[in-house]
Amino acid sequence: MFDTLLLKTFVAVVDEQGFSRAALKLHLTQSAVSGHVRRLEEQVGKPLLTRTTRSRQLTPDGERLLAYARTILTLNRDAWAELTRKPFHGRLRIGVSEDFVDPRLLRAFQDFAAQYPGMAIDVQMGIPGTLLALMKQGHLELVIGSLCETSDAGIVLWQEPLVWAWPAQPVIPLPTPLPLALFPEPCPYREVVLSRLAQAGIPQRTAMLCSSTAGLRTAALAGFAVAPMTLSQLGQGLVALGAEQGLPELPDAEFRLFASPEADQLVVAAVTRLIVEYCSTRRA
Repeated sequence: MFDTLLLKTFVAVVDEQGFSRAALKLHLTQSAVSGHVRRLEEQVGKPLLTRTTRSRQLTPDGERLLAYARTILTLNRDAWAELTRKPFHGRLRIGVSEDFVDPRLLRAFQDFAAQYPGMAIDVQMGIPGTLLALMKQGHLELVIGSLCETSDAGIVLWQEPLVWAWPAQPVIPLPTPLPLALFPEPCPYREVVLSRLAQAGIPQRTAMLCSSTAGLRTAALAGFAVAPMTLSQLGQGLVALGAEQGLPELPDAEFRLFASPEADQLVVAAVTRLIVEYCSTRRA
């Protein structure tokens, strides 16, 4: 039988991409984390990680065990939550980026709160960077938003390409400097777009500063400015520009769920399951 403590350490090493960061997350020493993984490998009788001077990669057996470990730990948490569950009371404050929220998600929150008469869910929309700052200040318990090229903690809900949005019409030579429609700082799309353009040596200017996705769409639809958007946001009237127009490739946007460690963990676990289920149907 597997020791859940060893499985938890193994998953943390994979998720945190190293022993030292896993040790910080689990509040253990690095030697204790190494010992846990070594004991797990002894139980399995096979190596789970290949160690090089710079990184540690999962072996094929490690990949197989990782899937089982996540399932075992989830079932363990669910069983504990179910058998020790108490009525939920109080407010749960959730920050949601505008490119994530839709009526179905809000109805799901509403249905969840209706199961617990003492529970109220408040939603605040905004830019992920701003929402995460509010969570660190204790003003939010959960944040759902997209980031680019990050190693931040959080549950990855899904990812999709970030693209350059422009009107769906014959593409004319783009202006120089390149006019951009951007969110204000702190915005992960803004940061990566400016970085990629600088690396490519393409001059740019912020032609329109937007506070909403609707503003980005308006700027792009009018041909007033190129706007960075996720592929699923293009919709009718917009196309994605790319290398043919001399623009650099952009990374994927990762939609993640972040939880405050100070929040009621039973409530967070229940709402997290709801959000993950919602995302599976949204992708479908």
